[in-house]
Amino acid sequence: MAFPNKEKQFKKGESGNPNGRPTGTKNRSTLVREWLEATESIINPISGEKEILSQQDIMTLALIKRARKGDVSAYKELMDSAHGKITDHTDITSNGTTVSVPVIKWAGDTEIDE
Repeated sequence: MAFPNKEKQFKKGESGNPNGRPTGTKNRSTLVREWLEATESIINPISGEKEILSQQDIMTLALIKRARKGDVSAYKELMDSAHGKITDHTDITSNGTTVSVPVIKWAGDTEIDE
């Protein structure tokens, strides 16, 4: 691995960008939000009518179209967006004592951990 030239390295306490980011420069999330709000006249794939829609609307309609054709991942994304992601939490409080967890045996199980 090549090491940088010691003479070109920043001195202790010296910034590589002393002036900082220029005033008025937009961050990435602002730029993305603005582009997602940009509108376009298209044929709505669901209603079949020509409409002026935002990029965000167009992408959501594309996901709906894929989900209607049976794309499970598109369906999951839509449901997560509409209702929030499903979270799985297990909270067992024992105050320091041993907690036994019952094991359910299903018909056809070949290995069972107990």
